[in-house]
Amino acid sequence: MSSSISLQQTVHCFLSNFQLSPKVPLPGWRIITGRPQRIRPLRASSSLAEAPPSSFPLFQQPPEPEDLTDSKLEPVDPDFYKIGYVRSVRAYGIEFKQGPDGIGVYASKDIEPTRRARVIMEIPLELMLTISQKTPWMFFPDIIPIGHPIFDIINSTNPETDWDLRLACLLLFAFDKEGNFWQMYGDFLPSAEECTSMLLATEEELLQLQDHNLASTMREQQQRALEFWERNWHSDVPLKIKRLAQEPERFMWAMSIAQSRCINMQMRIGALVQDGNMLIPYADMLNHSFQPNCFFHWRFKDRMLEVMTNAGQRIKKGEEMTINYMSKQKNDVFMQRYGLSSPVNPWDVIEFSGNARIHLDTYLSVMNISGLPDEYYHNKELARDGDSFVDGAVIAAARTLPVWCEGDVPPIPSKERKAVKELQEECQQMLMEFSTSSQQDHQILESIMVEEGGESRKRLETAIKYRLHRKLFIEKVIEALDVYQDRLLF
Repeated sequence: MSSSISLQQTVHCFLSNFQLSPKVPLPGWRIITGRPQRIRPLRASSSLAEAPPSSFPLFQQPPEPEDLTDSKLEPVDPDFYKIGYVRSVRAYGIEFKQGPDGIGVYASKDIEPTRRARVIMEIPLELMLTISQKTPWMFFPDIIPIGHPIFDIINSTNPETDWDLRLACLLLFAFDKEGNFWQMYGDFLPSAEECTSMLLATEEELLQLQDHNLASTMREQQQRALEFWERNWHSDVPLKIKRLAQEPERFMWAMSIAQSRCINMQMRIGALVQDGNMLIPYADMLNHSFQPNCFFHWRFKDRMLEVMTNAGQRIKKGEEMTINYMSKQKNDVFMQRYGLSSPVNPWDVIEFSGNARIHLDTYLSVMNISGLPDEYYHNKELARDGDSFVDGAVIAAARTLPVWCEGDVPPIPSKERKAVKELQEECQQMLMEFSTSSQQDHQILESIMVEEGGESRKRLETAIKYRLHRKLFIEKVIEALDVYQDRLLF
């Protein structure tokens, strides 16, 4: 009974804040019942800012078989809103929804295009976990007491490379600090079984990537985390340190959360300007898109992070709010950092070994692609009615296909046909080198999704999607070369 009264009081607080009647739906927050599952946010619609050492727009991604529909989305537990609202977190015109692949942020009403960016979320500095990117280490807020041994562990890290180790230590300390907000917010973070980060992957899951280089990189990252734990969590450490991560799996989980949810940006606090690695609650629930509709802004006057919509962009009710996690990175980098991939990543690459070349300007013209290489976009005004063929994969092909260019000299059809055929044959050879086909991968994914307890196999599913997306990209390039011939050479 007492919890029911508390929830009702919370709802009235929300309504009074927005000056609404209790019978009117709240535009920003939505209060419902039920407990959320602790699952990683959906990854590939599935942001953050630039990632260290490298960081959180191009085309809407085509729907995949596993894409969410409205019937699969449910609002999250009201406690998710409550613990933030009482600590000055505010949201406007959005709601958080839980789906099979985790939590996402969605528009609760139509957002009309405006000349200026619009604020949809505000998170105060006091709720964040932040650490400066360079020495001397500075924390905002400074939750570590003077003389605590966790600072010595943080201070032992390499300033140039170990940002994730430092942030993981800070996160574990926050979980253990009595009364800290992150003790409650941690209930909504993914468990180790549900996390898609390959840092937690088994050897079997790494083999399912069908990418030797990526698997080797992740083994090195796992070993790096294990050695760090062994150095600092040995048997004779103080209890206040030992209890933070009694097993190496606990530390590796914290490190995976730090890697996949870190937001890197510049803060201004008074006269001090500081580049920081930041864990920002609620903002870390925005998923990734190569054509995002939101971005982050630091409001220095009251030390607040703002999530803002792009100026001039219309967002319909129910549309997902997204940001771009990293710019100009291939799928293997996204997989290493976030545990996600996409078949339409406009920055993915195919390494061709032959001498075949197609004419660049002609390819761009045929596909109605405009702009410079780093700013390629599909010029829809020049496209045929209903032409939806060009997507991020076709843009990536424009960057990765071997090309020749001699101004306005037209290509010789016989040479272009020969080059197209050679490139397609090399793509087919790449597909044959995989131990499974894309059709087989689809079948495997479907079988995983219908199995009982499928949520505990998130990393296996993610690994299979990664190799599937690679194959779909190569197949799209083959198809794009077919279109290139059809539209120009015949």
